[in-house]
Amino acid sequence: MIKNNIVLFILVSLLGFGLQVWSLQARAVDYELPDVNGQMQSLEQHKGKWLVVNYWATWCSTCMKEMPELINLHESNKDNDIVVVGISFESIEQKNLKEFVSDKSIPYTVLNTEPVRVTPLGKVPALPTTYIVDPEGKVVAGDVGIITQQDIEDYIAREKAASTVAEKATTKGDAS
Repeated sequence: MIKNNIVLFILVSLLGFGLQVWSLQARAVDYELPDVNGQMQSLEQHKGKWLVVNYWATWCSTCMKEMPELINLHESNKDNDIVVVGISFESIEQKNLKEFVSDKSIPYTVLNTEPVRVTPLGKVPALPTTYIVDPEGKVVAGDVGIITQQDIEDYIAREKAASTVAEKATTKGDAS
């Protein structure tokens, strides 16, 4: 396990991924918050897909600049294996958040939470903050600041390729 983490760290360092791997020890996470209609939604319901969780706020101008990228990511992948979930990280009334989401035509799920120092996914040091959760439900990457659709798709493609290589190596080792 330690050897795999060291190899992952070296690969991340050498390839200069757009996303930072904040924790080399991926951790499983379950997280439940209300959506804009007040219905509780769990991140666990997206297990089996790549989950992009974006913390943002209605007052955050940087978040607004990033939002078209997330909308495009959602629209391009909604029938594939990538899901986008936005988490409004502010004190806002549900009806105001619902109106904002409608006015901005945000097509992906938006949840709401009060700001806290540490979320179940990790710290949110600034907005926007984005985490990626793998299909097994483990947080595998995160970044602060504007992230692009291309950054996310490239990261996930590399992770899928690395996983395929690792599976082939394991299968080959089992056949020996």
